[in-house]
Amino acid sequence: MKYLSEFRDPELARNLLEKIRQKVTKPWVIMEICGGQTHSIMRHGIDQLLPEEITLVHGPGCPVCVTPLETIDRALAIAARDKVIFTSFGDMLRVPGSNDDLFRIKSRGGDVRMIYSPLEALNIARENPDHEVVFLAVGFETTAPGNAMALKQAVAEGLTNFSEIVSHVLVPPAMEIILGSPTNRVQGFLAAGHVCAITGWEEYEPIAEKYSVPIVPTGFEPVDILDGILKTIELLEDGRSTVANQYLRAVRKQGNPAAQAVVNEVYEVCDKKWRGIGTIPMSGMRIRDELAAFDAERKFEVTGIKTEEPAVCIAGEILQGLKKPDECPAFGKECTPMNPLGATMVSSEGACAAYHKYTRKGLL
Repeated sequence: MKYLSEFRDPELARNLLEKIRQKVTKPWVIMEICGGQTHSIMRHGIDQLLPEEITLVHGPGCPVCVTPLETIDRALAIAARDKVIFTSFGDMLRVPGSNDDLFRIKSRGGDVRMIYSPLEALNIARENPDHEVVFLAVGFETTAPGNAMALKQAVAEGLTNFSEIVSHVLVPPAMEIILGSPTNRVQGFLAAGHVCAITGWEEYEPIAEKYSVPIVPTGFEPVDILDGILKTIELLEDGRSTVANQYLRAVRKQGNPAAQAVVNEVYEVCDKKWRGIGTIPMSGMRIRDELAAFDAERKFEVTGIKTEEPAVCIAGEILQGLKKPDECPAFGKECTPMNPLGATMVSSEGACAAYHKYTRKGLL
C-alpha cells in the first residue's frame, strides 16, 4: 500500500539504524509525544534496536490518558440520566472514573453508544428528537476540527438536543511544562505528525529556541520513527536547536488553515487540567460562550463536580517522561488492561497498555 509498505521496509530501517549508530557519540534522551508512536516503537522493537546511548521516553500524547478524572465523572453523571443518549469513541467507554465507567453505566441500562465519528452522534440526534444526545469530544489538535464541525453543523440545523463535553488539549503548552520542570530529562522531541498536519510547526520554533531542544514532527511507521530519531540525533550532536520536519508527506509549516479556522470559530483556548499532571495554563479548548447551549457541562450543570486524582497510579510521572510503565510496582499485577488503575493502561494509545501488550514477558 502506497505510503505504508515502503515505510515498513526492513532494508530502509537497517540503513537508518546504521546511520544513527554512526552519528551518536553521547547519551541522549528523546521523547516521542504521541501514543501512536509509542505503540509503533514497542510493536516493532525499535527501543531494543537503538544504540544504548539513546533513551526513549514517552510523553503525554494519548488524549484518553490525559482526560482529567473530573471530566470522566461529569460524563458519567450525564450518561446516567434518563432521556440521554451518551456517545463516545470506544476507548473512553472503559476509562475509570472515581467509582464507575461508561460501560458499567451501559450495563445498568444507560443508553451509551460507541461511535466512530461525531457525525454519527449528529445523526442520532436527528433520529431521536425527544432525547438529549451528548458527545464526549476528546483529543489533541488532530480531532478538534471534526468535533468542531459537528457542533457547527448542529447549530446550523438547530439540533438543540445535541451537545458536547469538550476535553481537547494542546501539545505545545504540555511540552513547555515538561521542559520547564526542574526534573526534566528530555533533550529532544519527536512531535506528533498528525497534530502538526493540522497546526503546522511554526509554533514549535520558539519552544526549540527557548529551551535549546530540537523538535522533529514525525510519522508513525517504523521508517518514519527511525528517520525522526536520526534527524533528532543529528541536531543534538551538531548543537542545533531547531525544528526539522520528517513527516513531509503530511505536514506543512502552516498546517491546515481551513481546519484551524473552524476550530477557532467553535472553541476558544483556556486553562486545562491534565490527568496525572494538573492544570496547565492555556493548554486546552472549551466551547465559546455564544455556543453555551451546546456545551453539555453547562447544559446539565455538572461543572461543580471536582475530583482529585488517586495517588496509587504513577501515570503523571510516565506522561512526563520521568518513569517508564514497567517501573510502576502495580504494572502487570494490580494494574492490567482488564483491571486498569489508570487511563494509561486503558487506552489503546496508552504507554502502559503498549508495554503490557508488546514488552518482553520477563519484564512483567
